[in-house]
Amino acid sequence: MTGTTPRSEPLKVLVYSDDVNTRQQVILALGRRPHPDLPEVAYVEVATEPVVIQHMDAGGIDLVILDGEAVPAGGIGIAKQLKDEIRDCPPVLVLTGRPQDAWLATWSRAEAVVPHPIDPLQLAEAVVDLLRRPATADA
Repeated sequence: MTGTTPRSEPLKVLVYSDDVNTRQQVILALGRRPHPDLPEVAYVEVATEPVVIQHMDAGGIDLVILDGEAVPAGGIGIAKQLKDEIRDCPPVLVLTGRPQDAWLATWSRAEAVVPHPIDPLQLAEAVVDLLRRPATADA
């Protein structure tokens, strides 16, 4: 965000999981402002894949956090679909079941991976890094 005008409206972060507890853990771990240098965050909680696609098609999402363990549609597959189908897809973070599953998230083209159980510090560090990156268009 260096060299740009400070943003006054909140950053929109989509949090997808079929488990309300997982969505709440993510939101509680990050809070309203994950870092003092960033604007506040407005969360969009989503429990199903079709609603993820609706929100992504509508635009305006700054970061996508997908639960790789969600059912019936896992976040890794959704990440791959988003990266394949949306030209200027925002950054994607995938929550994996185990640290060893990070290679799957790489296949999905997710920019970051955090394993379950959610470590608030690790999640916040990954999210802040993604939100600070300049927007780039996929070729």
